[in-house]
Amino acid sequence: MNILYYHQHFSTPKGATGTRSYEFAQKLIKRGHAVTIVCGSYWIAETGLTGVFVRGQRTGTVDGIKVIELELEYSNSDSFLWRTFIFFLYSLQGIKIALKENYDILFATSTPLTAGIPGIIAKIFRRKPFIFEVRDLWPELPKAMKVITNPIILKLMDWLETVSYKTATACIGLSPGIVDGIKKKTPNKKLAMVPNGCDLNLVYNVTKNTKDKKLIAVFTGAHGFANGLDAVLDAAKILIQKGENGIEIQFIGDGVLKPKLIKRVEVENITNCKFIDPMPKDDLFTYLQKEANVGLMILDNIPAFYFGTSPNKFFDYIALGLPVINNYPGWLAEMITDNNCGLAITPRNPEAFSEALIKMKSDRKSLVRMGQNAKQLAASKFDRNKLSDQFVDFLETKTCFSCDSQNGDLCLCTGAGARRQPVTSRSTRAQTRTADPL
Repeated sequence: MNILYYHQHFSTPKGATGTRSYEFAQKLIKRGHAVTIVCGSYWIAETGLTGVFVRGQRTGTVDGIKVIELELEYSNSDSFLWRTFIFFLYSLQGIKIALKENYDILFATSTPLTAGIPGIIAKIFRRKPFIFEVRDLWPELPKAMKVITNPIILKLMDWLETVSYKTATACIGLSPGIVDGIKKKTPNKKLAMVPNGCDLNLVYNVTKNTKDKKLIAVFTGAHGFANGLDAVLDAAKILIQKGENGIEIQFIGDGVLKPKLIKRVEVENITNCKFIDPMPKDDLFTYLQKEANVGLMILDNIPAFYFGTSPNKFFDYIALGLPVINNYPGWLAEMITDNNCGLAITPRNPEAFSEALIKMKSDRKSLVRMGQNAKQLAASKFDRNKLSDQFVDFLETKTCFSCDSQNGDLCLCTGAGARRQPVTSRSTRAQTRTADPL
């Protein structure tokens, strides 16, 4: 089948951001399907296209994927109003593509929430199956973060969220909280939970740098309001006050708050922190394997985050065998504790944060065991290759492309135009069911 795949922030592994959509597209192609990605120009992404834009877009084939890149530059450093404008431009231009392209199914992944608008239009006006992947709960998260306070805008976002869920043929959530949030809006919706995964193929036998015996704790990703990185600087100051000079904290990435964080480090003379520019994922994995001892899973203390997010960085850390320090409650904290692959600390507690770092530095044997447990968890539960199979199984078996039934291979459609995707074996169906939430 032909899948029209919407992801505004799509990137190949050569970019410095997540590659979930690239990996899923590759799996779809391997399973005999054709994929067209519709994306924008994301600041730290790499689409693989190098040609000039013609009338606002450029098209080409990258690793077997047809890519339609819209000339819509986006950066987390842009103002909120400008980012919102770009979100809506992407959806409007995406509608035009959805109305003219030849495809069997439209798949859209948020964020932003507006990515689902082309799917809604395709479902209503072209009667195409629409699968919606939800990465964050809207408007719950921006409301909780007070990024959006206007009640009219919040009401419109709530309406768009509800319409997206109800219009979609099926939905995919990346965390237990996201799945529960979809269920509240649409209790009978066909759902699967397919979390972010671990890119085990990027893990090589790299010798750890042991010349400097400092404990290197690393945070990777966006330096934005949601990340609450001031809490890390607070902990770093406490380490200095305690005379602990054997721990270094590194921040790899970029974002709207990075200049402010750097300024604070300079003004307050926080000498145990280092900022590093974003790097392609291959390079990042190599660097972390050589230099890092601990991965930092940091978010601001907002209850909506506890079960409603599935951050890429956590899965990168455990894939590399890095013990994780997590500073907020929720499903990831529970997983870290249950699998002894790091330390979960209470939020907004810089003293506890500093003590966790000191504990990891002083007990290297426990650190090694935690790292081994992290690798085991990554391989057993979050192998990207296995999750990609679950994703494709869900698309293949849950939708009849004639009557848009959610019964998949059990569809009762008997029309002459019925085109059910084949399910080749009972084992395939069994694999699919494992992705469904209980």
